[in-house]
Amino acid sequence: MERIAMVAGELSGDVLGAGLIQALKRRHAGLRVEGIGGPAMRAAGLRSLYPLEALSIMGLVEVLRHLPRLIVLRQRLVRHFRDHPPDVFIGIDSPDFNLGLERRLRTHGVPTVHYVSPSVWAWRRGRIKRIAQSVDLMLTLLPFEPAYYRAQGVPVVFVGHPTADCYGLDPDAARFRACLGLSAERPVLALLPGSRQGEVAHIGPIFAKTMVRLVRQRPDLQLVAAMAASELRRLFQRQLKAVGLTYCRLIEGNAKAVMGAADVVLTASGTATLEAMFLQRPMVVAYRLSPVTAGVVAALRLIKTRYFALPNLLADEALVPEYIQGEATPQNLAQAVDNLLADPQRVSYLQQRFRQLHGTLRCNANERAADALEQLVNP
Repeated sequence: MERIAMVAGELSGDVLGAGLIQALKRRHAGLRVEGIGGPAMRAAGLRSLYPLEALSIMGLVEVLRHLPRLIVLRQRLVRHFRDHPPDVFIGIDSPDFNLGLERRLRTHGVPTVHYVSPSVWAWRRGRIKRIAQSVDLMLTLLPFEPAYYRAQGVPVVFVGHPTADCYGLDPDAARFRACLGLSAERPVLALLPGSRQGEVAHIGPIFAKTMVRLVRQRPDLQLVAAMAASELRRLFQRQLKAVGLTYCRLIEGNAKAVMGAADVVLTASGTATLEAMFLQRPMVVAYRLSPVTAGVVAALRLIKTRYFALPNLLADEALVPEYIQGEATPQNLAQAVDNLLADPQRVSYLQQRFRQLHGTLRCNANERAADALEQLVNP
């Protein structure tokens, strides 16, 4: 393997891509990698042809607004990799962009892999037929996903979740509190309002109002928020100012410590729910799409699952409270957080279950993904 291509569309995919690049470079020292990625992939050796932010768009309506630019970008990538074919192309998440790119590259003879299964088990299950036309191999992070692909004859390998490999099974909350200078005597609420502009715009004001309610009930509550980027920190600061909340600490680039220090985590749905689970932190999960996007999803009955929080999906059990759209209100979220703060027996049960679920995803994922790529390229 001499040259590969990768495209990631958001920060979580950037981390996955970086781990895979490092695993492959341990086997192929001179490996060249190009495509689209963020700081982690670039640090691992990716030559990024376009910035990651070009693809970081959330929601059906938001994608439509940027569609002409995305089409042009995809056409440029197709031409580039058609004229300079890699040994394999790996699309990391961002399925609405990457699957179309993979399908076109596959027609030009480039082997294609999609890393991170789209949520076909939750919504738009008909996508599997399109996926079968687009990929030579699907790499999944969750153990229940391969069955959906095997039923449709799509080659698939479960590799586990790379983030699970980065966390020990016995997290030390006291150490994280000391790292952040938080009191060991007072309860801590961690907030993660999302890693994309659209997420923070929709859920951030709800989280801010939730905190106002909670500090009225619990004046000793310590508030700390993990921010994925500087522009998101500035946006959340404005949202906090709008409700008169001045003493929530905003910490950029250290979500692990923020969550690890918490008694309860209040988070937008997504990868952060898994990280909170790996840290054995009880959590409340919320999500809000734009009203138009939510209306389209509801009208077309696109969602086919009981749960949307990843710990609940893994457990097939309502372990963590989850609230979506109109249910994600400050009143509901504050009550759910307060219930967890007041119930150490429930917290103990959650920590035990989270440890079990962590073990199912701890599979040395980067190396397993690299093994699968080797088998595809050199069968």
